[in-house]
Amino acid sequence: MSGKAFVFGDNIDTDMLAPGLYMKFGIEDIARHCLEAVDPTFATTVRAGDFVVGGDNFGMGSSREQAPQALRHLGVAAVIARSFAGLFFRNAVNLGLAPLVCADIDKIAAGDMLAVDAARGTIENRTTGKALRCEALPAHLLAMLNDGGLIPHLEKKLKAAKQ
Repeated sequence: MSGKAFVFGDNIDTDMLAPGLYMKFGIEDIARHCLEAVDPTFATTVRAGDFVVGGDNFGMGSSREQAPQALRHLGVAAVIARSFAGLFFRNAVNLGLAPLVCADIDKIAAGDMLAVDAARGTIENRTTGKALRCEALPAHLLAMLNDGGLIPHLEKKLKAAKQ
């Protein structure tokens, strides 16, 4: 995966990712307002393959699945953070969005071009030339992500079991 970094701070909550005001609408409308409280241009400037970089406790707050779903809808390839709220981490994997824990996020600036290998737990900052480590995701979670999330993963397994 390679793309541009959009950097945010600590405690980015699910209401910033999927604002409550828009929860009665579909994911397209919710995604249009993703992170507008901290960056009003995010939803219109993020491109497929880009990365969201957060600090501590990324995805705190409610358990709304629309938070990682909005990021995925916008094409975000992965969220890289120092730490995640547990529910957000699991919802992200379930919906096919890679959550990567990296202690060295301070070495990533807004606009840096990154290449990420979730299986190896590596981040190459192509802008600065620095190589960073992140926690590699276990094989079973990588398989789920590669299949597009929990439901497509289970459908694939059930189909294989029937053959």
